[in-house]
Amino acid sequence: MTHGPEVRLDTAAVSERIADARDRIARAGGVGVRIVAVTKTHPAEVVAMAVAAGADAVGENYAQEIRAKEASLADARRSGVEVHLIGSLQSNKVRMVVGRVDVVQTVDRASLVAELARRSPSQRVMVQVDATGETGKGGCPAPEVPALVEECRRLGLVVEGLMTVGPTSGDQVDTARAFATTRRLVDDLGLVECSMGMSGDLEIAVAEGTTMVRLGTALFGPR
Repeated sequence: MTHGPEVRLDTAAVSERIADARDRIARAGGVGVRIVAVTKTHPAEVVAMAVAAGADAVGENYAQEIRAKEASLADARRSGVEVHLIGSLQSNKVRMVVGRVDVVQTVDRASLVAELARRSPSQRVMVQVDATGETGKGGCPAPEVPALVEECRRLGLVVEGLMTVGPTSGDQVDTARAFATTRRLVDDLGLVECSMGMSGDLEIAVAEGTTMVRLGTALFGPR
């Protein structure tokens, strides 16, 4: 692991950090906001720690890593903790994640929708919104989101909500604007879930109406 010596990584420590995160959420006015523990790049045993510590879901970024951690992630799912793909997904790697994850949060283009529908009918998904316009950030441009949601539904995918990533700059005003844009789309489309906010911008996400936050550093320390 790449954690500094000051970071303790065991179930008790992760439990404490989840409790701290829930306190942050509550102080920001959040009610019922779920915590997705981001276990990417961590060993498989960290998935078990997150589950034992009370995370609502675990999030992985890479198709190869999901396949490598298949046993631990399957254990999480059997215990009632969902597994979410929260990183970008190439169409040629869809086969590596279907059947191994509950929700794909990063659907952002029609070709990916088609491949998911072909390989995993009724797959639960979220459409990723590009709410910042940054190159390389991923996501569907906000004006195109309604059409992509409709395409998902047309092909049988179950659209649970929208997901976005805040601006790289971390600017609070820009972050709030991006999150507000995404939340408006969730409401306009009659969706339920809104996945936005990470360790550094959790409070802004809660204020703008997120229903789940994706936390890595806050739970496991820096990578």
